[in-house]
Amino acid sequence: MKILEYLKYLLIGTAFGFILVKSEVVSWFRIQEMFRFDSFHMYGIIGLAVVVGIISIQIIKKKNIKDTKGNPITIPPKDASQWKRYIIGGSMFGLGWALLGACPGPMFALLGSGITVMIIPILSAVAGTYVYGMLRDSLPH
Repeated sequence: MKILEYLKYLLIGTAFGFILVKSEVVSWFRIQEMFRFDSFHMYGIIGLAVVVGIISIQIIKKKNIKDTKGNPITIPPKDASQWKRYIIGGSMFGLGWALLGACPGPMFALLGSGITVMIIPILSAVAGTYVYGMLRDSLPH
């Protein structure tokens, strides 16, 4: 890939991070409000994201949209027999989100907005991903 192609993704990511910060989706206080059921703000944003995702997937399937390289986009069905792993993984993700006050994507937006303490969870996430990669073959999938 040429540097200009990477620049496009950097600009899109920066714009997305700006939107996350301005909509207060990355605000620790908003996240705590959500987990305490004190505010509808985050539920509204998450619900809107789910609706946009559903509509987008349906458009991709009906219009046979291709990726940037011209390959058809295929979305395989979920394996229903793996429900335990989805429940356990989702619970771990939610617990980490509630304890940290940020999910993985917004951690970078928070760091970019000057919350330097986010370096620790980012490095921890990288270390956890590395350890998972090392152990992946020995884990049940």
